[in-house]
Amino acid sequence: MELMIDTEIVALILFVVIFALILVGYPVAFTLAGLSILVGYFLVPDFLDLLPLRIMGTMKNYVLLAVPLFIFMGLMLEKSGLAENLLNTMAILFGKIKGGLAISVVIVGALLAASTGIVGATVITMGLISIPTMLKRNYKPDLAAGVIVSSGTLGQIIPPSVVLVLLGSVLNVSVGDLFAAALVPGLILVVAYITYVAIYAHLYPESAPAIPAKEIDKFKSEDFVKKVVKAFVLPMLLIIAVLGSIFAGIASPTEAAAVGALGAILLTMTQGQFSMSKLSEVCKETTKLTSMVFMILLGATTFALVFRGLGGDRYLVDLIEQSALSPMMFLFLVMVVVFIAGFFIDFIEIIFIIVPVVTPIFIAMEIDLIWIGILLALNLQTSFLTPPFGFALFYLKGVAPPELKTSMIYKGVIPFLLIQILVLILVVMFPGLIGVG
Repeated sequence: MELMIDTEIVALILFVVIFALILVGYPVAFTLAGLSILVGYFLVPDFLDLLPLRIMGTMKNYVLLAVPLFIFMGLMLEKSGLAENLLNTMAILFGKIKGGLAISVVIVGALLAASTGIVGATVITMGLISIPTMLKRNYKPDLAAGVIVSSGTLGQIIPPSVVLVLLGSVLNVSVGDLFAAALVPGLILVVAYITYVAIYAHLYPESAPAIPAKEIDKFKSEDFVKKVVKAFVLPMLLIIAVLGSIFAGIASPTEAAAVGALGAILLTMTQGQFSMSKLSEVCKETTKLTSMVFMILLGATTFALVFRGLGGDRYLVDLIEQSALSPMMFLFLVMVVVFIAGFFIDFIEIIFIIVPVVTPIFIAMEIDLIWIGILLALNLQTSFLTPPFGFALFYLKGVAPPELKTSMIYKGVIPFLLIQILVLILVVMFPGLIGVG
């Protein structure tokens, strides 16, 4: 019994040491795997026999095939010029109203989120295209930055999202169910962003001016219908093909991801942007990102085997039960830890390190894991937006012109951050929003 207590404490020490080393800056995958193998070799019975089985089980996980396919889809669409065409067309459609350009940025951000699911790519793409346009049209820099960075993070929650695919794998729940549950919170966020922009533009019209009528008329006189179909209808067909096939039960998320990857190639061709060199570039970048994800995943699998082999999961469950923490209080603590961790480490590491540790406790407390998955995705998205450490803020600053100061980005994102927190609280208080009783 004494040995069991010692190994359980070793499991917690291992978790803390790994987390500390990652925060310091050591490579995530090798820190996870290296320390776990070292501890597992000496303290976990039959560790070397069990590890290959666990690794092969992970590598054979059919759901995880969706990760490289969705990454490929997102990167291909990023290279297609789709975002620029979408923004120009949507800006004209909403151009007559004050704040119309900002509203179009929110809608384009949502469409790109539903098309790519990759936050960094969306924020950078939107920043490169939208910031110069909005500043040129005399938009207040704070508003422009806030709209772009918040819209760019919608890819965290709006399906198909790589975050939700990975969460589904770790929580061992249906990715399709997570996609379906994420739709309503995602749409609420989009509507809330648009509502805020409309109210702001009404109160401060000089900060979000309408597009001049002459410019709108000129755009509409040059094959307007064809431009709308090419920029708006085709991406919508791709989104419907991917999500519709999942929700209708025609295809699994992995099969739908394959449809999306092929659709992204065809869409890039319709934009006249496809070339073999571009395909090669996208494939190389996809391989690089996928390799990074799976190296971390294999390290996390090794850690999970050792942590559970040492009895760390049982110890945590017992600890929480003895402390008489209510399910909501434990959920609150987990959300705070994930939120703070999101300042310093990427969502992939959080999903593979923290989530497997707390999942058994959620199961013991009989908390719906679909609900937990959506809350975690929303929480990570909120963390991405929070000054001064939010990753999305760094992405935007990296591509912003010199006149857009860091302080302007921080100031501009605050209203959207408050909206994000309100939606998160809403989903906590009303689980029925995502179909959870």
